[in-house]
Amino acid sequence: MRRFWKEVAAIADTGGWRVELDSRPLRTPARALLLVPTARLAEEIAGEWRNSPDEVEPRAMPLTGLANAALDRVAVDKDAFAANLARYGESDLLAYRAEAPAGLVERQAAAWDPLLQWARRRFDVDFVVTSGITFVPQAPSTVARLSHAVAALDGFRLAALSPLVTISGSLVAALAVLEGEVSPAQAWVAVTVDEAWQLEKWGSDAEAEHALGNRRRDFMAAARFLALLD
Repeated sequence: MRRFWKEVAAIADTGGWRVELDSRPLRTPARALLLVPTARLAEEIAGEWRNSPDEVEPRAMPLTGLANAALDRVAVDKDAFAANLARYGESDLLAYRAEAPAGLVERQAAAWDPLLQWARRRFDVDFVVTSGITFVPQAPSTVARLSHAVAALDGFRLAALSPLVTISGSLVAALAVLEGEVSPAQAWVAVTVDEAWQLEKWGSDAEAEHALGNRRRDFMAAARFLALLD
């Protein structure tokens, strides 16, 4: 769509904050009022619309997109959404290690072991770590406790957690970002160890680097959304 508005404002409302375009409230694609829980998030969303060019580019409005997801997707069935997201804990990236070469094995251990150790302490769980790609089930108690942690989150945090998990392949790394155990930048370095190794060993690949850059942008936007909820 083309830009039609001139003025953008974040306005306090009952139960949260809304964004207005020329005094008209912004709505989600499903026509729900775009009402967010914090003034900081509302102002950042307003900024996306305020800075929009004449041709509106939805990918340039990631915070708006995540708020839409919270209201249109997560809120429809929060429990089901949380359950689907929690399933990533059954095959977490951090539990599947390379068999070789030794340098990559060492890098994975250095990046991933501290995150698993944190999760063990934080959620009172354990993880089966394996070499190769053959699926190895985690203990039912581990899956249950991670699922409980995800289910306890509100819809806006679930909407932001979703891309952190799906982009990285790691529920543990996403929860570590959510709880402030690691910074988004630290988490990104950890979950892209394999990609970094491949680029170092085989040289630059413009297409691969472009795809990785897009993933990083979306990952960081989700982390930013989480930060604006506090």
